[in-house]
Amino acid sequence: MSKEEKFNAIVSENSTRIRNICRYYNSNGEDQKDMYQEVLVNIWKSLDSFRGDSALSTWVYRVAVNTSLTFTGKAFRHMKLMVDSDTKNLDSVLDDENLKEKLEQEHQLDKLQTELNQLSVIDKALISLMLEGLSMKEIADVIGITEPNVKVKIHRVKTQLKVKLKGEKYEN
Repeated sequence: MSKEEKFNAIVSENSTRIRNICRYYNSNGEDQKDMYQEVLVNIWKSLDSFRGDSALSTWVYRVAVNTSLTFTGKAFRHMKLMVDSDTKNLDSVLDDENLKEKLEQEHQLDKLQTELNQLSVIDKALISLMLEGLSMKEIADVIGITEPNVKVKIHRVKTQLKVKLKGEKYEN
């Protein structure tokens, strides 16, 4: 299989995932398109160096997340995660179907959005991959930290989000 055929297959299989990552990291439609193109360029440039140490989809996520972080440049600390009630796997972040329903009923999705956007860069990356439905192991492979560390960080973020969304004070 030629590099071009391999690239086209990767894009065909992962286009939606890549677009979702771009959407999570940027609210502006034109910037999302630019970011998407940048991810594709980076996949093309890196394709020859892919050794197969991880699943191809994990590698694609890694390229997409790293490109998204780089694309935002110096503003990455202020980068926004964009979610809505249709966001896939939103209930996995909240771990509470009642809270998700309450958010939708009370139109408090903006509050969730605000809380998500106050997370650290690494926590935003973890949550965006979780929203994509990746396993803890896959997230660990993409981010480059251990699986137990991913589990601990995600548990802390979820606890923090639940407390803040219920209007309580979060004690770290």
